[in-house]
Amino acid sequence: MEDGWAPVFAGAHPSSPTLAAIEGGAVTAINKRQDRGAALVEMAIILPVLVLLILGMVEFSRGYNARITLTHATREGVRVLAITGDSTTAIAATKAAVMPLDPNEVSIITTACVEGDPTSLTASYPFSYTILFFGSGTITLETTAVMRCGG
Repeated sequence: MEDGWAPVFAGAHPSSPTLAAIEGGAVTAINKRQDRGAALVEMAIILPVLVLLILGMVEFSRGYNARITLTHATREGVRVLAITGDSTTAIAATKAAVMPLDPNEVSIITTACVEGDPTSLTASYPFSYTILFFGSGTITLETTAVMRCGG
């Protein structure tokens, strides 16, 4: 510069330490160890939360799948009830359609089928879930389907 002033950067002056000189010494090794330690602490904080989220999503998906299966089976059962008018056949059709779930645990209630009037079929299923570190429980899933008797 014309006035005699010039900016001084690290490594610009021969007597100042350069980045290469610092990297070759113990300062870099300490910084790398501190970075690894910080990354390990961050991972230890975040990993359990991520695992719980994933396990929660899996259990929610299982429950939602059971609900959809039960809804489908209820619709199938009330359709058979509306066409045949026989509740025993409708219960058998519902239990056959609920097959991925345990048919013995499904409880089914039907109403009388009178020509031209609506009839209903209600099915309930105790869904058991388990979430790691939180324990397990049971939720009763219940669906009802209604259809007019006689077709």
